[in-house]
Amino acid sequence: MRTSIATVSIAGTLEEKLEAIAQAGFDGVEIFEQDFIAHDGGPREVGRMVRDHGLEITLFQPFRDFECLPEPLRSKAFDRARHKFDTMAELGTDLMLICSSSHPRSLGGIDRAADDLAELGEIAKARGLRVGYEALAWGRHIDDHRDAWEIVRRADHEAVGLILDSFHTLGRKIDPESIRAIPGDRIFFVQLADAPLIDMDLLYWSRHFRNMPGEGDLDVARFMRAVMATGYAGPISLEIFNDQFRGGAPKPIARDGHRSLVALMDDVRRAEPEIGQGLPDIPPRIAAEGVGFIEVAARGPEVETLSSALSTLGFTRTGRHRDKALDLWTQGDIRIVVNAETEGHAASAWTMRGTNVCDIGIMVGSSADALARAQALGADPFQQPLGVGVLTLPAIRGLAGSVLHFVDGTSGLDRVWSDEFVPTGQDEVGAGLTHVDHLDQTMSHEEMLIWSLFYTALFDMDRSPILDVIDPNGVIRAQDVTSRSGGLRVTLNATESHRTLAGSFLADSFGASVHQIALATDDIFASADALAARGFNPLPIPANYYDDLDARFDLPRGLLDRLRGANILYDRIGDASFFQMYSHALPGGLFVEIVQREPGYHRYGEANAPFRIAAQKRLARPLNMPRQ
Repeated sequence: MRTSIATVSIAGTLEEKLEAIAQAGFDGVEIFEQDFIAHDGGPREVGRMVRDHGLEITLFQPFRDFECLPEPLRSKAFDRARHKFDTMAELGTDLMLICSSSHPRSLGGIDRAADDLAELGEIAKARGLRVGYEALAWGRHIDDHRDAWEIVRRADHEAVGLILDSFHTLGRKIDPESIRAIPGDRIFFVQLADAPLIDMDLLYWSRHFRNMPGEGDLDVARFMRAVMATGYAGPISLEIFNDQFRGGAPKPIARDGHRSLVALMDDVRRAEPEIGQGLPDIPPRIAAEGVGFIEVAARGPEVETLSSALSTLGFTRTGRHRDKALDLWTQGDIRIVVNAETEGHAASAWTMRGTNVCDIGIMVGSSADALARAQALGADPFQQPLGVGVLTLPAIRGLAGSVLHFVDGTSGLDRVWSDEFVPTGQDEVGAGLTHVDHLDQTMSHEEMLIWSLFYTALFDMDRSPILDVIDPNGVIRAQDVTSRSGGLRVTLNATESHRTLAGSFLADSFGASVHQIALATDDIFASADALAARGFNPLPIPANYYDDLDARFDLPRGLLDRLRGANILYDRIGDASFFQMYSHALPGGLFVEIVQREPGYHRYGEANAPFRIAAQKRLARPLNMPRQ
């Protein structure tokens, strides 16, 4: 599989783009003409620069408004093409993209277009070059790949082939199965892009809202299965026009693009093994079963503040590391490690961001398969020097430099707690909290698509539509990714304004990843009573919320008073209820959410988000909770 990406897909100068594309693992690059023209070096220098990065130029594009023009425009179009051919020869590439004409004076006609392409093909052949014809979704006469193929077929020239683009086919809701009838050797190039389903002008949609395969709503996998069924063996390339990507950092976006291609082609191979010969053989998406542990980096007085807060939440310090400044706090199946080390990853994380969640253990069926798939998708493996007798668990870098450890039944994690931690002898009392329900991760606006794809490409997870959550000072975009079993749930929150709760957390923590930890209980009222007895002080919810709740829901007698008395938020979908209660801000700006999720409720209480955000912003200060 030869991977490629158009330079227009990422931000930066041409030099920055090529460096990012090469580092991401691509084999080649489409040179977008605007990027070439804006560069201050000639075509030979650009070609040499591309090859110095270990890349090939897979395509030069775009050449617009060529076919079916009246004279003298037709002759001028051929002159323009000859000039582009000269440039291509110096660049060191042999294929040029011609997109179907949108010129107002284009005459149209299948045979006329075929004749023009055949004549151009003869000129290209004499120079050792080729041309590929693509149907633009908004082309004046040709907007369907089936018509573009008929033109190429009638041109009947070895230097003239078809270029397919998933957006132009799927954006117009054209059935990609028709591609299977095209001979693979007549398809010269394939471009891929996904997009969210938005009802708007095709051209504007294409120019601003394309994204990587797997980040949108188009069935790019079905498109690519049809392409591979033809026997196509050429490059698989990304052509993305996206305002977020244009303003983002080129390296993570390029890596995101390469990850999307690897995941997509793995899906193609698994769906139709007979057409997936030669594609990389990597483990399937990993079944994520839950959160095995959460590690928080802390230092100084905040260690005691955090420890006091955990005690008030019903956690017990059940172990202390034999050699390091690590404390293990447990309740139910929840393990939280407070790491006060002055060396290693946690120390570096604390130096950069203060108190923050620096490590998350994900329970998986096979940690070896999880690591292999993660590395195939371009994730950075993580390892740090270990002491004598310390177990090594497979791990990768996650959001904001945090670490994700993969934990399975054979990884020896249980031996970590028994062998490396000295029991304190304290009995667990608890407050009825059972397991981690979900984690709330916050990121910048341009990172949201990247991390949504990261989770869904690595784990067997579904993603929700993106929602707008109203903050008193702006809008937060929210999307959740959930494993099929429901064992791992992560909500992704992105914002462009530092004045929102998410934005201020990012600014204050210098980009820490986890903002909220949601812990599950089977009986939130019993947990609320137990927590109150331990001195827990819940986030206060205004009376107006409960007055409105009474109007929105037909609640059982007495429930409203119980909700109001414990500062518990409520939501219901169908017959399934959801209850939420929040802590005050902990060190590092962290919040703990306590939830009761009834069977059939699979959301996160989004209807309550504006009200709890307003309450959190009023009291978003670390609380010194008394030690019990």
